[in-house]
Amino acid sequence: MGKILRLLLFACMLISTSSVFAQKTITIKGKVKFPYNRFNMEIVERQGFDKTIIDSCKVKDDGTYEFKMKVDKPGVYTLDCQKWQSVQFWAEDEDLEINFRGEDTAKIKIKNPPYVYINGGPNNEVMNLMNWDGYRGYQLMIGVSQGVYRIPGIDDQAKQEVSGKFYDMLGNESRARMRFLAEHYADRNSVLAVLPSLRGEENEELVQQVLARLESKNPNYAPLLKYKAEMAEAKAQKERLAEGKVAPEFSFPTPDGKKKLGPQDFKGKILVLDFWASWCGPCRAENPNVRKIYRKYKDAGLEIVSVSFDTKKEAWIRAIQEDKLNWIHLSDLKGWSSVASDLYEVHGIPYVFVLDENNRIIAESLRGEALEECIAAALKGTE
Repeated sequence: MGKILRLLLFACMLISTSSVFAQKTITIKGKVKFPYNRFNMEIVERQGFDKTIIDSCKVKDDGTYEFKMKVDKPGVYTLDCQKWQSVQFWAEDEDLEINFRGEDTAKIKIKNPPYVYINGGPNNEVMNLMNWDGYRGYQLMIGVSQGVYRIPGIDDQAKQEVSGKFYDMLGNESRARMRFLAEHYADRNSVLAVLPSLRGEENEELVQQVLARLESKNPNYAPLLKYKAEMAEAKAQKERLAEGKVAPEFSFPTPDGKKKLGPQDFKGKILVLDFWASWCGPCRAENPNVRKIYRKYKDAGLEIVSVSFDTKKEAWIRAIQEDKLNWIHLSDLKGWSSVASDLYEVHGIPYVFVLDENNRIIAESLRGEALEECIAAALKGTE
């Protein structure tokens, strides 16, 4: 419902502002050092977790490629290089040159592609800084995982807990850098790409300042109107998920496919609704803590329902078995396109909601000791 409302709002805005932005054609070209010609170059538009291919082309014999992109909707797009690399760019009025390494030529191929730089203009300077932050964050996560894994003398659970704390620290550092970009690049349209990472009350004043500056420059700018509509919907959704509200209902299959269950089926229990996926490193790092909490409180009235954003059933079931997660598991196997992602506004995992015996929301986004303390207090309140 949320996605449909956002699309309708944006469609209305585009109709009312269609004369504001005249369609432009930009050139996107570059060279691929090691082409992987089983696949094409693709320009992709993403709406939430939905993906639309806008255009595609082959890499020429000399390793070059070129697009003539007609831009009627300025904003963030993804240039996918033959499934080996990709980069987000801002499409509006800047011609771009983007070069790729392409296929990994090592004997043992690992998909850990190098940073991709966009030769463009002021709007894509912001995208370069954003992309660099994402690239370095990913490399640091790999380094943390490898470094912690090699520490002698501590067990796997301790290693996972230490990794989780480092991941939290990296997330905080990334948000600080995004605030810096919003503060110092608020005069550029592409700053709208930064704002989604600045959710939360602590960033609300800064976000409003950025929007006011953009609005003073171009009040009918379609991407600005779209972002404001999405903010309004997100605010309404946050109110629907506020403490004391009844959790949204859904019904997903269990791993054996014999049942469909949802939070509404566990009234009378204190329920932890745990969103995760087999491919999510921080989720797997948190699982030992969740397992410990379940063992400690299951006989006191606690139930855990883990909702996976996997798309492959085999990987999902294997992770459940490997991590010894002996509670209820559900998934529609639609990944980030799952209706649960929309209903609960889950933008990153692991993420939990704690529900009382009447399915009312007690708390969200808790991990480690904070999660256990919340559960203990909720169970005590039912005595």
